[in-house]
Amino acid sequence: MDIFGSFALLLALVAAVYAFVAGIAGIITRRPLLIKSARNAGMAVCVLVALAVATLEYFLQTDNFSLAYVAAHSNTALPWYYKLAALWSGQEGSLLWWTFLLSIYVFFALFLNRKRHPELMPYVGVILAGVQIFFLTLNNFIESPFRILGAADGTGVMHMARIAEGSGLNPLLQYPEMVIHPPMLYSGYTGFTIPFAFALAALLGRYPGEKWIHITRRWTMVAWTFQTIGILLGAHWAYAVLGWGGYWSWDPVENASLLPWITATAFLHSVMMQEKRGMMKVWNVWLVFSTFMLCILGTMLTRTGLVSSVHAFAESNIGGWFYSFLGIILAVCIVAWYKNRDYLRSDNQLDSLVSRESSFLFNNLILLAACFAVLWGTLFPIFSEWITGNKISVGAPFFDKVNVPIALFLIFLTGVGPLLAWRKTSLDGLRRNFAWPAAVGVGSGIAAYIFGFRNFYALICLILSVFVTLTIFSEFYRGARVISARDHTDIFTSARELTMRNTRRYGGYIVHFGMIVIFIGIMGSAFNKDVERQMHVGDTMAIGPYSLLVQNYDEDTNANYDAQRATMEVFRDGKSVMMLYPERRTYSASQVTETIVAVESSPLRDLYVVYSGISPDTNQPVIHAYLNPLVKWIWFGGVIVVLGTGLAMLPNRRTGIVLRPLETRISEPISPEGAVAPAMAPITHRTSLNE
Repeated sequence: MDIFGSFALLLALVAAVYAFVAGIAGIITRRPLLIKSARNAGMAVCVLVALAVATLEYFLQTDNFSLAYVAAHSNTALPWYYKLAALWSGQEGSLLWWTFLLSIYVFFALFLNRKRHPELMPYVGVILAGVQIFFLTLNNFIESPFRILGAADGTGVMHMARIAEGSGLNPLLQYPEMVIHPPMLYSGYTGFTIPFAFALAALLGRYPGEKWIHITRRWTMVAWTFQTIGILLGAHWAYAVLGWGGYWSWDPVENASLLPWITATAFLHSVMMQEKRGMMKVWNVWLVFSTFMLCILGTMLTRTGLVSSVHAFAESNIGGWFYSFLGIILAVCIVAWYKNRDYLRSDNQLDSLVSRESSFLFNNLILLAACFAVLWGTLFPIFSEWITGNKISVGAPFFDKVNVPIALFLIFLTGVGPLLAWRKTSLDGLRRNFAWPAAVGVGSGIAAYIFGFRNFYALICLILSVFVTLTIFSEFYRGARVISARDHTDIFTSARELTMRNTRRYGGYIVHFGMIVIFIGIMGSAFNKDVERQMHVGDTMAIGPYSLLVQNYDEDTNANYDAQRATMEVFRDGKSVMMLYPERRTYSASQVTETIVAVESSPLRDLYVVYSGISPDTNQPVIHAYLNPLVKWIWFGGVIVVLGTGLAMLPNRRTGIVLRPLETRISEPISPEGAVAPAMAPITHRTSLNE
């Protein structure tokens, strides 16, 4: 069976090489049959890699410890769903999983466009095949998941070794979310390959920008959605499993997932400049290139031992392959851009600093500043060790100091940018759109200060969040009010109709609102509290409005782990309100001890309790309790972001009419994004869609 999996991977590599070579030959000779065969070979890779993945998972589920990977990452007592997660828990399996997800993307990119864009798709197929060749080479010859355990007999002949038990899955990964988090995150990483292929192919083939940019935007949104889900699930996993009371520590691997998300976010904003005004073409191409290269860089950081992280894989000699691959990608991108730079000339120039174009430009500059700050802080320990011989770590204070002001400015642009007119916005337009939301935002800040809200950054975040929320809801209200007056429907029905007429625009507003909710949740970290104490049975601990009473310490045992558990009763205002059961588990296969956090979550605050173990000095149990305000807003905001992105990817509902304001100022043209302009007059007239 292991031979079957290895053979499937080898055939997949052969198919990818054929797709690459035949694709280049097809481009040169322009022979349709050669191009078609290259496309079919590219799609066949998905089937072959799927067979290899199924083979490895079969070994995991059947506890076949003759395979080295299964012996290292599974054991008989492991539940079946964690054996599923074991597929991507190690270096070899995760690279295979990466290749599998990439092959799925490649299959759909080639299949869905098999009758479209005949001048573009041969280039796309060649680029995708080239990326697949790299990962399949690693799967076959460098980090094969199908290596057999062997033992030498008395004559020195190697035989297959059979062991009764494996080492088990890393205890940190034995959490239900880890069955979902890596596939989501890897789907984001691998998904950014498709926009990269289309952008590079369009540049090489000098394909019209208004065509390829639409394709690239859609694929970027898909990958961005998966990356967003993966990042949020990873933050929740860190919060619920690691037991340090937080959800983001600026860990190098956390940063590695954030970097391509930032550049992809910048692209999704600036792409509108190219669609509407023919501007920022060079910028957009390099944002797509940078996003893909940051995905490869992040993958390299987690697999080569360059950075120390609880998320990283074991140190290996795979780094040279990634260095070479990154170098090839960068060289190809630079050459393609240089030779075709005239193709990327802008059609228009910036007319005014007070315009939607300038807001997108500022948004991009700020996002790239954040990306550079995170990248520099992540790589600085590596550079310092290379130059001085000493690894100087960069901690959370650096990232917070740099990125908090950047985040606040982004919040401001989130509210201002979408309501500015293209080309130029008049003073009257600014006053009409922003005066009252700004006044209410400042008023909320003053009220918060009066009631004891003293943290400067949290106060600014509150003001900006109120301001942006009001601008978003006012946009929905203006458009819905016009539809309501015309169709005699209630305001909520009208708002739904408005949204479905321009899903991209109003889905974007929902995404922005979700980000505001997330920022409000992050703002709560300024008011975190924690208390740590040695506690006997009957002892109490006070934190915020709660009092924690230790009722009991007990033990539990099963085939997978032994657990020590604290039973704690929580009181508020003298009344018992809940029971919490924090644990420490020692896993039988690995003998690794991990915490199981007890969390009572509400929209206002989280009560987060950790059984830290036995004090080595006094031999007494230690309890660490945290009070974390507004954490639930982060997860709720993430749900809103994902729903808004899904809405933005839906097609618009077509109608026979559009709404136009009765009077439109020259300085504030009707938004090209939708039928309803930002400033909507209450009286409308009917007009043809083709008008």
